[in-house]
Amino acid sequence: MATWVLSECGLRPLPPVFPRPTRPIVCQKPSKFRFFNTIKGVADLKLQPRGFTSCNYRERRWELGVSAPLKVATSEGEEESVNGVNGVEEELPEFDPSAPPPFKLADIRAAIPKHCWVKDPWKSMSYVVRDVIVVFALAAAAAYLNNWIVWPLYWAAQGTMFWALFVLGHDCGHGSFSNNPKLNSVAGHLLHSSILVPYHGWRISHRTHHQNHGHVENDESWHPLPEKIFNSMDNVTRTLRFKVPFPLLAYPIYLWNRSPGKTGSHFDPNSDLFVPSERKDVITSTICWTAMAALLVGLGFVMGPVQLLKLYGIPYVLFVMWLDLVTYLHHHGHEDKLPWYRGEEWSYLRGGLTTIDRDYGWINNIHHDIGTHVIHHLFPQIPHYHLIEATEAAKPVLGQYYREPKKSSPLPFYLIGELLTSMKKDHFVSDTGDIVYYQTDPTISNSSTSQ
Repeated sequence: MATWVLSECGLRPLPPVFPRPTRPIVCQKPSKFRFFNTIKGVADLKLQPRGFTSCNYRERRWELGVSAPLKVATSEGEEESVNGVNGVEEELPEFDPSAPPPFKLADIRAAIPKHCWVKDPWKSMSYVVRDVIVVFALAAAAAYLNNWIVWPLYWAAQGTMFWALFVLGHDCGHGSFSNNPKLNSVAGHLLHSSILVPYHGWRISHRTHHQNHGHVENDESWHPLPEKIFNSMDNVTRTLRFKVPFPLLAYPIYLWNRSPGKTGSHFDPNSDLFVPSERKDVITSTICWTAMAALLVGLGFVMGPVQLLKLYGIPYVLFVMWLDLVTYLHHHGHEDKLPWYRGEEWSYLRGGLTTIDRDYGWINNIHHDIGTHVIHHLFPQIPHYHLIEATEAAKPVLGQYYREPKKSSPLPFYLIGELLTSMKKDHFVSDTGDIVYYQTDPTISNSSTSQ
C-alpha cells in the first residue's frame, strides 16, 4: 500500500518486494467516472490501477496521478462537489470579455492549418465568373419575363448578388484574392466600379478600419459615438443614424462624407483618409467610378430610366442595405455587452476579439462566408474559402473570447430583430475611460419602442 501511495504522488518508490500469495487474488472491475474542469472533492473517488483486472499484481501502470480532477461525475451523471465549504460549491468568476486574453495573436496563427493561408487565383477567379454569370442571367430573365410577380424576386436576388460582388472586391482589397497586386487591382476595380464603389478609396479606409478595430476614436466603420458628439447631433442626424431603415441606406453617404465626427471623402485624393503616396490610386478609382456612372446614364437613354431603375437601381439599393446590415452587425448587437477601447487598453488583438460572427443560412455560400468575421478581422489575408476551417481550428485557442453565432433559418430574417434591438440601446459611449460600453439615450429608446 505504501508503494502505491508513493507512486500516486509521483515519487519513485524502492523496488517492491511482494510476498508470494497464499490465496487467489480477487479481481475487481474498475469503477467508471468522468472528469471535468471544476474542482470538486475526491472523498468517494476510488481509483483502480489500470490493468489490475488482468490479476497480474506485478503490473505497475496507473490511470492517473495524485492531482485531483476539477469535477467528478458519477456514472449516473451526478456531479460531486469538492473544495466547497460545508458541501457548498464555489462559484466560478463571470467571464469578462474586456480582460486581456491569456493567448497571443501568434498562438491563434499557429493553430490555423498552413494551407488556409494559401491563395489560389484560379479559385478566386472561378467565384468571380460564377457570380458574374448569375448577375447577367438574373437580369436577362427579369427583362424577358417582365411582370410584377418576377420583379420583386429579381430585386431581392440581384441585390444579394451585387453584395456578393462587393465581397469578392473586398478580398481583392485585402490581398486575399491572390498574391498578384496587379490582378487584385484589376479585378477589384471591375467588381467594385460595377456597383459604384471607388475601389482604392474604399480599400484604404477599410484597411484603417481593420488596423483600428474596436477603438472608439480611430476605428473607421460603424465606430461608437462619444457622448459629446452624440449630444451635438441634431434630431435629423439622430434619426438618420438610429431609426431603421435610414441606417441601412448610409453607405453612399459614408463614401462622400464619412461618419459623424470625421471629415473627408473617398473620392477626394486630398482627404484626410489618404497619404500623398495614395493619391494617384484614389484618382484612378474615382475615374473608374465616374465611367460606370456615365455608362448607367447612357443605358438610361437607351432602355429608359424606368427599366434601368428596375434592372439596376433597386438592386443597388438592396445591395447597400445588405452592406450596412452586415457591417453593422459584425461589430454591434450581441446579447452580451462588448467593450470598446482607448489608449493603452486597446490592442490589435483585443479590438479584433470584439467582432462578431453571424450565420446567414443559405446566404453564407452566396456571399462567400463573410459571416466568419472574427478570424477575417484578425487575419484578413486568409482567402474567404478557408475562413470556416480556420475559424474551427482557432476556436480551442480563443475559448470564451469566441462567441458562437446564433443558428439561422434558411433566410436570416432574425438579423432584422438583432438590428432593431441594437438601434434601441447602443447609442453612445463615455467621453472618458479606456474601456467603455454602449449607453442608451432614453429619448431614442422610448420613441423606438412606441413605433
